[in-house]
Amino acid sequence: MKLLSYRILLREEPEGGYTVIVPALPDCIAYGDTIEEAIEMAKEAIELYIESLRNHGKEIPSEEGILEYALMVELHA
Repeated sequence: MKLLSYRILLREEPEGGYTVIVPALPDCIAYGDTIEEAIEMAKEAIELYIESLRNHGKEIPSEEGILEYALMVELHA
């Protein structure tokens, strides 16, 4: 069994709850009422996404070699 690691981004929604996107897996999106639930839903969504890729004979994306930075910029009024 191989373990894969995917970065997820959580966005708090104005109406409540959290939307999760997986940048390495286009259109892999999940939602949960709490952060914990959103993370669990994201894990399930990733597993189903990868299973679908396998079933269609497609390559499974990896995040190996990806560097991530957070940049701060000034907003001039």
